[in-house]
Amino acid sequence: MPSCDVIVVNYNAGGFLRDTIDAVLASCAVARVVVVDNGSTDDSLAGLPRSGPGSRLDVIRNAVNLGFATACNVGLGHASADFVLLLNPDCRPMPGAIERLIAVLIEHPDAGMSGPLLLNPDGSEQAGGRRAVPTPWRSLVRTLGLARFSRVVPAFTDYGLHREPLPAQPIAVEAISGACMMVRRDALRRVGLMDERYFLHCEDLDWCMRFRRGGFPILFTPEARVVHQKGVSSRSRPIATEWHKHRGMVLFYRKFFRETYPAPLMALVLAGIWLRFAVVAAVRAVTRGR
Repeated sequence: MPSCDVIVVNYNAGGFLRDTIDAVLASCAVARVVVVDNGSTDDSLAGLPRSGPGSRLDVIRNAVNLGFATACNVGLGHASADFVLLLNPDCRPMPGAIERLIAVLIEHPDAGMSGPLLLNPDGSEQAGGRRAVPTPWRSLVRTLGLARFSRVVPAFTDYGLHREPLPAQPIAVEAISGACMMVRRDALRRVGLMDERYFLHCEDLDWCMRFRRGGFPILFTPEARVVHQKGVSSRSRPIATEWHKHRGMVLFYRKFFRETYPAPLMALVLAGIWLRFAVVAAVRAVTRGR
């Protein structure tokens, strides 16, 4: 049976990390789990099963928080299986999910990635598990609230796909979520590691863009289901998280769209990103002060 290595980047995920590792180790398709800890200060690592020689679990401890992309690359450097699963510490794969993500890539040998149906704890589909690339135009459409007119004006289509009917079988999408990505190693060798200029957020979009530009389709796999708690590691630093998220968006747009979008539109979008950050940061600050 084909197997995968699993990379879990941890930062103060508490008991969620142990739940995720237990769920992953329960899969016979998992050869090895590599936990890359980004300088956690809680007791999340203390609750893990025994690691080291003779175990399927390895733990790499970074002295400081290197960021998500860099930590993923550290883990990828320790993986050797034909398939590698990047998994957040607040994700719980349901039985058979990992096996199905591998099977889809075997069934479609041209594909480079597969992603699951991400579920909220209440069982509803989570936004971001399947999506179009949030181009500057699509982001502007969302910001201005124009997506509600998309049936009349198709150009006003949003980038979120989670409100569309769930497909009956795997389909190609422009992007999946970095919370759970199954990657084919042969494609990874050609595309390269994550861009370490991203500290947190948008590194998954960047990777999806590069995989597709490299000729490797990305498959959303609705039969594979993963419950995602979302935001467990970032709750203690909400404003810093928002800063890195918005900075990542700016980097993403400049990297992929600077040459294809008119300078005035790009300037408007980038200004909108920083304006949004200012508003969100102010709200977070007021909320924390109560």
